[in-house]
Amino acid sequence: MTTDSSYMKRCLELARKGAGSVAPNPMVGCVVVYRGKTIGEGYHEKYGEAHAEVNAIRSVKNTEWLKESTLYVTLEPCAHHGKTPPCSDLIVQKQIPKVVIGTIDPFAEVAGRGIEKMQKAGIDVKVGVLEEECRELNKRFFTFHQKHRPYIFLKWAQSADGFIDIDRNAAGFGEPTWITGPEALLRVHQMRAEENAILVGTRTAEKDNPSLTVRHCEGKNPLRIVLDRNLKLPADLNLFNSESETIIINSLKNGQKANLEYIRADYSQNVLPQILEILYLKEKLSLIVEGGRELLQSFIAQGLWDEAHVYTGQKLFRSGVPAPVIEGNSFKREKIGMDSLEIYLNPNQG
Repeated sequence: MTTDSSYMKRCLELARKGAGSVAPNPMVGCVVVYRGKTIGEGYHEKYGEAHAEVNAIRSVKNTEWLKESTLYVTLEPCAHHGKTPPCSDLIVQKQIPKVVIGTIDPFAEVAGRGIEKMQKAGIDVKVGVLEEECRELNKRFFTFHQKHRPYIFLKWAQSADGFIDIDRNAAGFGEPTWITGPEALLRVHQMRAEENAILVGTRTAEKDNPSLTVRHCEGKNPLRIVLDRNLKLPADLNLFNSESETIIINSLKNGQKANLEYIRADYSQNVLPQILEILYLKEKLSLIVEGGRELLQSFIAQGLWDEAHVYTGQKLFRSGVPAPVIEGNSFKREKIGMDSLEIYLNPNQG
């Protein structure tokens, strides 16, 4: 691994520390190197607060060293005034002579402008070090700005013989049919803590009465979204408690009641793009779809997914609700306790 790659790898490690705390901003890590020695490090820690470059530069004890240093950063320094001043201006101001960047920022107000500004100031700028890894780190951010929708994770658990639920009548509603063990449950809650929103359909809300929170780990609860076309779901469901902001997609009304927001959709049209448009306007970079078979299969049929996380337990149901059918590129298999997790990528999403 070259020296540039080594420093960029450290930038990536730092950037990941911001997972779950910086959206709708990207995760960014930064390292400042002076005469072959790291003299400053930083990452974007929380949305609305200082960016990675600012934190890294602030950590340098002797600012005179900056005039002979190289700054490494996973994403192009910003060139616009947002919650904070432009990082490219700070780099120019500190007279840092060389900047190494993982990947260009897809956000329209940056998109090469930060690089241009630094080059005009005489800074030597290198772009594309560990670019694939830097883009993967911020796949949610890139999808949001390039496709104008959140990055979509499909998630379900299935029995060893391919069912996601047993056949249940109303008397069996109120609790999920547990397929996997505690280790898989913890992994699901950790995933929720890193993503921005989570969606279920009416039947899942009725049958499983889920909370869709991160109660088994530390982190922020995602925005909950439930489809309830005719507003028939009982008010005492866990989804409607005060633990997290919740959107009810319905056909009857718009409105707000405490942490519950009612948004009317046109159910005579395709509802899924309408949901994604709502999330885009609310600047939600990622969505987990945890619905039942019908909702999951609808996303699959319309090609509206990026990753599918499929947990398989050891139980045999022998009959029941079949798991969704998906065609994707399996790129990761993992044992989690007594269960397994297989992750698929949508081959049609570049």
